[in-house]
Amino acid sequence: MDSETRELFIRLLDAPGPSGYEAAATAIWRAAADEFAARTWTDVHGNNFAEINPDSSPTVMLAGHADEIGLMVNHIDEDGFLWVVGVGGWDPQVLVGQRVDLLTSDGLVSGVVGRRAVHMIKGDDTTKAVKLKDLWIDIGAGSADEAAARVSIGDVAVIRSETIDLGNDLVAARSIDNRVGAIVVLEALRRAADRGCSAHVVAVATVQEEIGYVAGGGARTGAFGLSPSAGIVVDVTHATDHPTIDKKEHGDIRVGRGPVLARGAAINRTVHAGLASAARDEGLEVQIQAVPAMTGTDADAVRMSRDGVAVGLVSVPNRYMHSPNQLVSVSDVDQSANLIAAYLAGLTESAEFSG
Repeated sequence: MDSETRELFIRLLDAPGPSGYEAAATAIWRAAADEFAARTWTDVHGNNFAEINPDSSPTVMLAGHADEIGLMVNHIDEDGFLWVVGVGGWDPQVLVGQRVDLLTSDGLVSGVVGRRAVHMIKGDDTTKAVKLKDLWIDIGAGSADEAAARVSIGDVAVIRSETIDLGNDLVAARSIDNRVGAIVVLEALRRAADRGCSAHVVAVATVQEEIGYVAGGGARTGAFGLSPSAGIVVDVTHATDHPTIDKKEHGDIRVGRGPVLARGAAINRTVHAGLASAARDEGLEVQIQAVPAMTGTDADAVRMSRDGVAVGLVSVPNRYMHSPNQLVSVSDVDQSANLIAAYLAGLTESAEFSG
């Protein structure tokens, strides 16, 4: 990854953007896309699109969601403490004692996540996992009125953090799930254009994946509007190369060993084979992951759009998902973009995805 792309990656990782409030991150993404794409646009939900070769075929959608998990203010009590609900799936244990930034109409407001000190936790409570309903955010307000003058019900928050370089090509950040996907689809689009790709390819920084569930988030409506013949979704997947993981249950996925290609019922065999072939031709190492049913990613929404979309899923191994310090290899991110660009460059107008 060159220095300019790496700088863009870090800016994306550090931008706040919980589900439904992705604008700070997607603005960075779209500004970068404007430098090379034939056209960029935004839809009613906040999905951001960038395309090359708009008059060509087939149409291929690249989807990487730009949102991250967060918190939302649900109640302000009489003493000015903020009570929150989750935006996406949290392990509340990782929230205790964290600093947060609340996104308000007047800008960022700082706060800390509060809980009883360990000295005051007695009896059976010492062995119980903390629940989100037992945590609050303290912004230093002395009353409900003072807090309400700075923060409103429905304001969202993210963990305050900066991306850190751990050496050995590894970085840690709170929003790796899934700004990684957003940068990969953008870079794949740019690199495909540089390689002379003739297909109509649209990269999409999708929104609301972390809260999409059955509805599918922004990827569902984005795919409906584009009506692509094929789609490649880029997300993170659980690395299993750290202590306490049973590889017999979760597979053997390692950080730094290259992109992960999913295989299973939700994955189109032709797209998977094409990605695997492109990897071999490029000399890229890939890992294979068994996904027998739903993928738990935007691929589930894209594949069921209209009369069906042939979908492939490329994942980046990620340690410590949905925590304040998720960890990936920069080379895995970079090679994911190279792999997809190589695949796209090999597509012809007569490409067939059935079967």
